[in-house]
Amino acid sequence: MHELAIADSIVRIASERAGPRRVRTVRVAAGYLRQVVPDALAFAFELVALGTPVEGAELELRAVLAEARCRTCGARTEQDAFPLCCGTCGALDVEVVAGEELMVEELELEEEAEVAHGR
Repeated sequence: MHELAIADSIVRIASERAGPRRVRTVRVAAGYLRQVVPDALAFAFELVALGTPVEGAELELRAVLAEARCRTCGARTEQDAFPLCCGTCGALDVEVVAGEELMVEELELEEEAEVAHGR
């Protein structure tokens, strides 16, 4: 289950960036080709976040569709199955241009005043 390792990285990144503030929301982009199972990632995220500034935060996962550019005809087509091939001419010589992303895009943090007042 690679989602546990992914969740651990997400929590570490969010905790480092949050400093003394608590994290409310973590927004992550996950490409189709990363084959992340959303429910498994959400479960792992909750487990790994326990005892960190990320505990209780909402994980928002944005799916990024796979897209490839054909080296034969130049067309860019969405990919939803393997093997990856050009949707226009059928060639297998394609370059992946989207769908391999896996990144923390945004954090929503509590205001420092909320932390100081225990909210």
